[in-house]
Amino acid sequence: MGVSRRAGRSHVSYIDRSREFYAAQGYARPYEWACHDEVPFTPLAGHPGELRVGVVTTAFPVTEGGGTKAAYRHPADPVPRAMYTADLSWDKEATHTDDVGSFLPLEALVGAVGRGLVGSASPAFYGVPTEYSRNKTVERDAPRVIEWCRQDEVDLVLLVPL
Repeated sequence: MGVSRRAGRSHVSYIDRSREFYAAQGYARPYEWACHDEVPFTPLAGHPGELRVGVVTTAFPVTEGGGTKAAYRHPADPVPRAMYTADLSWDKEATHTDDVGSFLPLEALVGAVGRGLVGSASPAFYGVPTEYSRNKTVERDAPRVIEWCRQDEVDLVLLVPL
């Protein structure tokens, strides 16, 4: 059997797709990707088996009546059985978000704690909206999440965007 090839690209260019999406929404300027002269990460403070791990997602808890999208902190126990994802940009024809663990790996994190792979799991998980404004993300949402992580004594976060 031969391999079938398509004439064009077989992957989706996230950058091109994002620029096209925001242009279609009426934004006059193309989306500007974050760029850091210095990487804003630090080495681990110890072995993962000694660290507390948290999860940050771009999905939102399902609520009655909707509400304003803002950064949030939500108890990790019990693990939500559904999350609101309908307004996020993902290929809705190729996949689904029925499996919450695929983008909010709280149960997997608890399993990793049980196997000694990480020290403990944060009592909360955190969410940030997907914003066109890089400034809102950097100046408003990221500092809130960092403060909550400090309050919960989180050493390491898993960033799981949808």
